[in-house]
Amino acid sequence: MVSKHAAPAMEFWYDFGSNYSYLSVMRVEEEADRHGVAIVWKPFLLGPVFKALGWQGSPFLAQQEKLRYVWQDMIRQCEKYRLPWTRPSTFPRNGLLSSRVALLGADMPWIAEFNRQVMRHNFQRDRDINSEEEVGGILADMGLPAESLLTAAQSDHNKQRLKEQTREALDRGLFGAPTFLIGDAMFWGNDRLEDALSYAATDECQSENRRGD
Repeated sequence: MVSKHAAPAMEFWYDFGSNYSYLSVMRVEEEADRHGVAIVWKPFLLGPVFKALGWQGSPFLAQQEKLRYVWQDMIRQCEKYRLPWTRPSTFPRNGLLSSRVALLGADMPWIAEFNRQVMRHNFQRDRDINSEEEVGGILADMGLPAESLLTAAQSDHNKQRLKEQTREALDRGLFGAPTFLIGDAMFWGNDRLEDALSYAATDECQSENRRGD
């Protein structure tokens, strides 16, 4: 693992209900290591973002033709990345509790594996990712203190932090997930992950960041 203090950084904004975030969550840590880039984990909620932009839920649901295409595309993309895939019986699935836990652990060593386990629950096992039983089970299986983490995740302070982080996403112009930010440079969509990491690793990007200090 590259030291976060020594490596250039990329903010990774993701939502647990987002199918394309699933693809990125499952592979971002390995790709970031390969590029020598540190990940700044940024869980947020797409629902309030869509509402603020005037959309009634996921844009995929507004057009059935687009949704049918998305399910075809997910089969192809999961085959490409050798990821298991089960079309969720509920879409988009509410990931509020999982997001609160992820925000709590964003700087902890277990965050990457927790994110992957939640995504596996949603897009491989077709399981609820918003129940204390399921999310607590994930934490316990990882050897973490599930009860205390769930309590902290649902504290008023942490709930407010997630609201503020989602507000920050809107203020910085995010309109979907996954989104990758290096400074003010935005890359949207799973298929832009490698472009974002390459940009973050470039000398030009690092020079711009130093000039912005």
